[in-house]
Amino acid sequence: MAKPWLEELKFELYGLAIITLALLGMASLFTPAAGTVGHFLARGLTITAGSGRYLLPVVLFCFGIKVMRERKVNGITSRAWGLLILLISTLTFLHLFIPPDQFFRAAWQGQGGGLVGAAFSYLLHLCFGAAGSYILLAFLSTTGLVLLTGHSLTRLMGIIVQAVRSTLQRLGKRLSDFFFEEVEEADTCKQTSSPALPEKKDNLPLPQPNALTGETETQEQGTKNRRQQKERRKQNAREQDGAELMETEVAPCALADGRPYRLPSTGLLAKPKPRDNSILEREIAEKKQILEETLASFNIQARVTQVSVGPAITRYEIQPPAGIKVSRIMGLADDIALAMAAPGVRIEAPIPGKAAVGIEVPNREIATVQLRELLESREFTESPSRLTVVLGRDIAGAPVIADLGKMPHLLVAGATGSGKSVCINTLIASILFKATPDEVKFLMIDPKMVELTTYNGIPHLVSPVVTDAKKAAGVLRWAVKEMERRYELFARTGVRDIKRYNELFRTAGKNPATDAASTPDEAAAATTAQAEGPLPFVVIIIDELADLMMVAPADVEDSICRLAQMARAAGLHLVVATQRPSVDVITGLIKANIPSRISFAVSSQMDSRTILDMGGAEKLLGKGDMLFFPVGAPKPMRVQGAYLSDQEVENLTSFLREQAQPVYDQRVMEEPPVEEEEARMEDEDELLPQAVKILIENGNASISMLQRRLHIGYARAARLIDIMEQRGIVGKFEGSKPRAILMTMEQYQQMFGRTG
Repeated sequence: MAKPWLEELKFELYGLAIITLALLGMASLFTPAAGTVGHFLARGLTITAGSGRYLLPVVLFCFGIKVMRERKVNGITSRAWGLLILLISTLTFLHLFIPPDQFFRAAWQGQGGGLVGAAFSYLLHLCFGAAGSYILLAFLSTTGLVLLTGHSLTRLMGIIVQAVRSTLQRLGKRLSDFFFEEVEEADTCKQTSSPALPEKKDNLPLPQPNALTGETETQEQGTKNRRQQKERRKQNAREQDGAELMETEVAPCALADGRPYRLPSTGLLAKPKPRDNSILEREIAEKKQILEETLASFNIQARVTQVSVGPAITRYEIQPPAGIKVSRIMGLADDIALAMAAPGVRIEAPIPGKAAVGIEVPNREIATVQLRELLESREFTESPSRLTVVLGRDIAGAPVIADLGKMPHLLVAGATGSGKSVCINTLIASILFKATPDEVKFLMIDPKMVELTTYNGIPHLVSPVVTDAKKAAGVLRWAVKEMERRYELFARTGVRDIKRYNELFRTAGKNPATDAASTPDEAAAATTAQAEGPLPFVVIIIDELADLMMVAPADVEDSICRLAQMARAAGLHLVVATQRPSVDVITGLIKANIPSRISFAVSSQMDSRTILDMGGAEKLLGKGDMLFFPVGAPKPMRVQGAYLSDQEVENLTSFLREQAQPVYDQRVMEEPPVEEEEARMEDEDELLPQAVKILIENGNASISMLQRRLHIGYARAARLIDIMEQRGIVGKFEGSKPRAILMTMEQYQQMFGRTG
């Protein structure tokens, strides 16, 4: 048996020999100084192919390159048949211009298509005549072209039409730029908005095919897919129009207090890179065939009816025949992944709204979804909500845009490196591109101290980014108090939510409350709204919930649950992220009150169930691959998240810092009064009397002893010791020495009315 390296060397030598022969043939055709061998070689090529003799060395050269690269010789493939048919059709067509009685004489003289063209021309002319020969040659040429390219005829026509249209558009634009001068309008407010963005026309991503059909597709399905392709082209055109809108639309030129402000431009972000669809389409055709053959090997005669192409995955939709259980197909996920050499396969059965099973297979190359292209999309630019956020693109390549105001809170979870932090940055950036500091404020909590501190100093912040986990519980209590204050304000003004309140404020500013048509209640409400001012939305970002739950689990959980239950109408929205999706971090109460969730890649199915109440997240690819489960949706949708680099975040925050200085609310970081804090801490822990009794009986203030005797965790035991220290029951911490017990049980009972 030959060694592998000898086999590879053998095919390289074969390929090199074929290339050498092709070069000799080409040289013999162009120069007479090719020697005797060259003369006979040129004569043979001329007699064989006539005027098409230059094509044969080119085809031979390409074949040699293929042998050297693949290091094997396959059977005659469909592409090889297509090339052969196209070559013979060309030579035959060249020979049809010669009179029939001179076919072979002209071939020996090297005219027309040579002997090959003469032979086929003679047969066609004999069987079909002159007119029939041209018709049959047109059919054969089209067949060869379809086999060679691997595209259907309609797809080829679409590519040709699109290429001609693009060429004419570019030519028309250049002629227009040459003959006409653009007139710029001098609008003062627009002049101060942002520098004009570079031309985006040639930098937008190529149209993503969202449906590639096979031979088994019905006429109705083919019509549907062509309609979808037209919609996709229209979508790209709309995105280009949206990019132009982003260049001209600006925010109001001043904030409520008179400070100048303008919204950032998408020119701060990186341009999207075009995608090579030809390689992807060949990959799809191969995997489609492999999928059908794999299913057939398990006696499932299903056909792929539609293919949806996304940035990271491709979904193959199959319709199982009658009598085949869906669970049987779902059980073949590992076998399909093995056949396709894929890292993992996710099966969605059935696809919501379709009588089909979706098999999601990763692409060999994951296309990066830039945030800029989504911010310039029509869906984002036309959304009226200031809480519109960009997530990414779905499996069909369409933008996924959501409204945080309708979620109304979001839970984000995923393992380290799965794209969770990038997703948080895209959510924040989406709002910053849409809203002024008067409209949306941020309250950011970052116990890791490295993820959100970049945003320090932007005018949208309520307070500096909170990095101390111990202070985070107090910040969340401020959010609860702010929610309660807003509800009291709504009650006084007679409105139900923040939207109606801000409308009341704007109306009161245009029509004074002293108007005779106003009732006393309306006048009082308008006066109150004018006195209090407009209310901005507040988005609370918690980047790592696990750190907060370790320090003060009860306080954090209570505040999050209260905000999640009631804060929507008050304009407060939570975005909670964690990389530890365990039940002690994402508790049942938190899950019940935060219905919208995003899961990135996790390590186990148990973690996936903790986040989504179902499996699937453990099969994600990472690098932004997510499952988005909005409130009210029957199943999560798979999305490739938008990418925002650290440099782009820095560009955005630097621009915002130049616009205005932040105005912090000092109440956020204020410590509550000692008496209030003591009463709150005592009321919130019912184990305090029992813990005091244990310490006094043992004469030693030990956290570990409280853990053992009360069967509680370290955080709660330490908090009990802190309460006792503040109440004067135990002494202060003195290093290695144990804390002193400062009172007896009788004194405690007498002072606090406790009976242990």
